[in-house]
Amino acid sequence: MHKEVKEHLAESKPSPIPVARLINVSKLYGKGSLLVKALDQIDLEVTQGDYLAVMGASGSGKSTAMNILGCLDRPTHGSYELNGKAVEDLDEDALADLRNQELGFVFQQFHLLPEATALENVMLPMIYAGINPKEREIKAINALQKVGLAERISNRPNQLSGGQQQRVAIARAIINQPSLLLADEPTGALDSKTTEDVLNLFDELHNQGITVVLVTHENEVAARAKRVARFNDGRVVEITESR
Repeated sequence: MHKEVKEHLAESKPSPIPVARLINVSKLYGKGSLLVKALDQIDLEVTQGDYLAVMGASGSGKSTAMNILGCLDRPTHGSYELNGKAVEDLDEDALADLRNQELGFVFQQFHLLPEATALENVMLPMIYAGINPKEREIKAINALQKVGLAERISNRPNQLSGGQQQRVAIARAIINQPSLLLADEPTGALDSKTTEDVLNLFDELHNQGITVVLVTHENEVAARAKRVARFNDGRVVEITESR
């Protein structure tokens, strides 16, 4: 193939679609001599189908960035765009709707309702989304099958292992087909074997086209991602290709 044709094809290839963009974002706490810059004019883009690991020491700003990406906090300065729409000025009701419809969350602590079954925990976001009961049940069963818990739909959290509880939490996070799946230290409370199982599940979800941002302090966990963003003193100091 001629060089000119190759260059034309490279130029005509569509650019990845931005799902989330932090544009010159700062997050400040306090004032005067007590002013703390949790984030200091950072730019970060997550494209459709990305798998980004976020790393940094305690106080580096990585959790603050995750909270802004998850619409759990607002930037002091700058803009956050989710699917091309600036969200920092939305009111609380609009932010709640956005979180329910566009974002999925997985945390170190599983945050499951203790008296609810696995099925009921997974159905919860669909209740807020106004989906009818029959459709909720069908979708929740399918999601639990996807994470390997078809036989555990009637179990409550205290009847499940830590890894199984995290799988329920992941099923709940993806139930509304979010644009962005945010995971904050999702393997922090798990043993090494269970960590491997959960990371394999994240790999499967990513291979199915889900966009993932994962905060971790473990290099071996970050190595599963496509890219790694390293934070220090409220800034993104390095973004590298992991695989």
